[in-house]
Amino acid sequence: MMTRVTLRSMIDDASKEMKKAVTEAMRGVDHTATTTDCGSVRRRSFIGVTAHWIDPDSLQRCSAAPACKQLRGSHTFDVLASALNDIHSEFEIRGKIVRTTTDNGSNFIKAFQVFGEDENNNAVGSDGDASQPREDGEDQEDQDEAEEVEFVDVSVLLNEDDGLEFELPKHQHCACHLLNLIATVDATKATSSEAYKKVYRSTFGKCNALWNKCGRSTLAAETVEDVCFLQLLRVNATRWNSLFLAVERLLRIIKDKGEGAIRVICTDLKVPMFNPAELAYLTEYAAAMSPVTQATNILQAEATVQMGWLLPTINLLTAKLDRVKLRLKYCRPLVDALQVGIKNRFGHMTEDPEQLRFFFQSSEHLGQRMMPQSEWGWTTSSNTWKHPPCS
Repeated sequence: MMTRVTLRSMIDDASKEMKKAVTEAMRGVDHTATTTDCGSVRRRSFIGVTAHWIDPDSLQRCSAAPACKQLRGSHTFDVLASALNDIHSEFEIRGKIVRTTTDNGSNFIKAFQVFGEDENNNAVGSDGDASQPREDGEDQEDQDEAEEVEFVDVSVLLNEDDGLEFELPKHQHCACHLLNLIATVDATKATSSEAYKKVYRSTFGKCNALWNKCGRSTLAAETVEDVCFLQLLRVNATRWNSLFLAVERLLRIIKDKGEGAIRVICTDLKVPMFNPAELAYLTEYAAAMSPVTQATNILQAEATVQMGWLLPTINLLTAKLDRVKLRLKYCRPLVDALQVGIKNRFGHMTEDPEQLRFFFQSSEHLGQRMMPQSEWGWTTSSNTWKHPPCS
């Protein structure tokens, strides 16, 4: 049996060897993309960074996890910037990163606004450029003021944070997190319609009562399973698609077992039964949210997703919502809210020349992958869009 000291030494040696191998692998590439996120577990905070690049010989995507290190103190923007800068320098990829993808947390956004590549360049030029002409009389004023001497503590100036000690790469907002915000925050704005608000509250009030009963009581869960041969899914507050999946499970029970099964469950659990309008609302809700779910699943793929899939996915999502909206009665305000959210959160990306170049390169492949051409409007024979993405 090895001792604790021996095991720890072996782990340290293996870690160093792995770090050396990852650094050597990334040394031979010119461009790298990274993702980063922060999390807490057992009252400790960690920052994780993954790196992705294309092998120049095999043209295969390669991935590695350069860091999963502990963060001490608050997750302020300068702390995150310092940690990222240290990780990039440690693995010798500081000048090779083309984009860093993060969620939409305010600390990450501010870190890249203050220390980001573009913002730093603007900040340098905002203080004045030596190439700019000096106004008349400036030299004379400088000579007059030169006679006044002021003593300044140099150590204070050297230690002062001028916002330029770090240099982070370009920032990319996580598309899946943006879709998550659209499906949660932006979708709630549909309640500005009184008719939608009324049916929304009554329907999900009964749904939540049913889900809470099954989540808190084993007998209630067994009652549902005995009647429907399926369990109701519980909603997770941190995963919006859990709500969609829970609604989908309810609709599946109704489709397979009929409304009588739901009526029996509601009676046994002493929960109000859904009326026809509320059941129709659940059907329309699932139809409206299904394209958002599919788009999220495509963009959060582990190994097959590419940067060029972003705008085609969003374009196809918008087209699908337009088609679904024509068949809706109760959830039209929901689709309107989703489309406004898509425009607000992804609209600026359609003006990015780099994104547009990827868009046209990836549209055909993604149009065949997401949906049949009859649904999404992509005609492979003529390589044209039934609904042009750009005006």
